[in-house]
Amino acid sequence: MTRTLPPPAPHAPHAPPAPPAVARRPTLPCAVFGWALAYGALRLWWAVAGAPAFPPLGTDLMVFTGWWAVVLCAATALLGVALNRARAWRPALVAAGWAVCAALLLSCALLLLDLVGLLILDPGAAFHPGAFASRLGCLAGVALLAAALVDHRRRRRGDCRRCGRTGRPRATGPAVVPGWARVAAWAAVAGCLLRLAAQVWVGFDEVPLSQGASMVAFEVGFLLAGVLLPLALVYGWGQVWPRWVPLLAGRRVPRLLPLVPAAVFAVGLVGYFGIGLAQLTVETVTGTFDPGDGRYPLAFFWVAEPAYWVWGWGLGVAAVDYHRRARRACPACGR
Repeated sequence: MTRTLPPPAPHAPHAPPAPPAVARRPTLPCAVFGWALAYGALRLWWAVAGAPAFPPLGTDLMVFTGWWAVVLCAATALLGVALNRARAWRPALVAAGWAVCAALLLSCALLLLDLVGLLILDPGAAFHPGAFASRLGCLAGVALLAAALVDHRRRRRGDCRRCGRTGRPRATGPAVVPGWARVAAWAAVAGCLLRLAAQVWVGFDEVPLSQGASMVAFEVGFLLAGVLLPLALVYGWGQVWPRWVPLLAGRRVPRLLPLVPAAVFAVGLVGYFGIGLAQLTVETVTGTFDPGDGRYPLAFFWVAEPAYWVWGWGLGVAAVDYHRRARRACPACGR
């Protein structure tokens, strides 16, 4: 008896290739464009009619002030439009976007001094609410543009529809801290201690330690941000509370608890003291260095400012690795 085979099933039509990430239209570029119009209008008004003389430098922004700030806002608006219209990965567009982010960050570098003053509840005479609000507005533009650039990468270059990440799935078990992250964390500690050593060298006679709780808070925060925070990013007790912490021992440390202050201070230190170091270099080479009241010699600044800069870079690099290890794996792709 001959067995009759069923006819072959018709071939299913080839499904169209899935987009690398989420297919819905992006909204972040529209927010970037809206910010550029609003903040750009303020900068344009101040460039035409004159900006207020904010203390301590007579301006709210640094490096890119006046019409240059208007140009940055215009560039941000164009980037928002381009990111909204992009239908494929555009590396040149992303590079231009990150360059504008860096320029805007340098512009609001004085925000570091405002935040430190507010944290120790002693903003000082140089603090001005209007300048602080303007710098916060500038920083908001940086955050929106950076989020739009990351979103563009996830949509146009990512592998997973849900998270947009690339690379291999994460291995099971705790992630191993790479050697470069530990080096970065200890470099941050070394920068903090070098800055403290420079102060010991010139003495504490001019440091107003007797001003009360605000100075004590500053010194405590200085050591916490320079020693405890960098090491928490690369050692286990930065992810799980150690046994000597009452009520919290053995529980997971909230990921944002060390990550947010590390990122904020890293960006602030790199930006503010990067500008200071460039200015110090120019003044040293041209012989125009102004010691101010003459309390500290030139050598002190050549130790203190590079120490702050190394501190910021080390903290930032360690924070990037902490973010990579401490984030939850995507339930869809395992990355």
